[in-house]
Amino acid sequence: MSNEFCWVDTHCHLDAPEFSDRLSMVVSSAQQSGLKAILVPAVRAGDGKRLSALTTQYHQSIPGLVYTLGIHPLYTPTAKEGDLQVLESEILQALTDPRFVGIGEIGLDYFVPELDSQRQELYFQAQLSLAEKYHLPVILHVRRSCDAILKALRRRSISGGIAHAFNGSLQQAEQFIGLGFKLGFGGAATYERALHLRRLLKDLPLDCIVTETDAPDIPPAWLREEGGAHNEPAFLPRIAGVLADIRGIHQSVLMDAVWQNALQAVPRWSMLLSKPHSLSVA
Repeated sequence: MSNEFCWVDTHCHLDAPEFSDRLSMVVSSAQQSGLKAILVPAVRAGDGKRLSALTTQYHQSIPGLVYTLGIHPLYTPTAKEGDLQVLESEILQALTDPRFVGIGEIGLDYFVPELDSQRQELYFQAQLSLAEKYHLPVILHVRRSCDAILKALRRRSISGGIAHAFNGSLQQAEQFIGLGFKLGFGGAATYERALHLRRLLKDLPLDCIVTETDAPDIPPAWLREEGGAHNEPAFLPRIAGVLADIRGIHQSVLMDAVWQNALQAVPRWSMLLSKPHSLSVA
């Protein structure tokens, strides 16, 4: 068996300001840690050119470095009139870019009380329409909003995708899976008190799980104790090691599974980067 590592981070904000002054170092560390694929979701209309340039610049380090386009629910308060038109124009231009793989990060956030739920819904529904129109998968923000998002998805024909940072019920998880979605798990599950997340990781089928960091956010349990400031994609293998322990499987088994799951969830990703041989280390 090959000793090569092939980790995939399905949700990482490499373009975040926390990384701006040391991005090359962050990417290099990710490469050295065995990251072969990273998905960078947009958060605003107008992010397209910047993300296309970023993924092109660093693709030699991370061959599967890709991006999606969308308006994050936390950015809907500052979204301007016409941003949805800007977004569709970006999507049309990006369709010929092999590193563009879907719509995201989109969704609903019912955790932040000051967010206007109706405004969020307007942008979410409009972006689902774009995903449907262009036959693209979606990267979903589902914080305390699983039922509302599932209701919206049932009314449409969406090409699957990933429910990022999933923390819903087992029943909600099964409904997302039934609609063709994979579920993202990362640093939150490394906390011993995250009993619900850990139970989900044990109970869910392995073929519906993908790994993510949400860097620079959702730090793993050890980061603060070890003096770290922000989460990074380089931490994903260690996070995944905890996830594998929770499931009671070898780390290499999880690695192989999530690689296949991620490429299945995002078909344009699989066209850019296929797995040439077994990467198991067992």
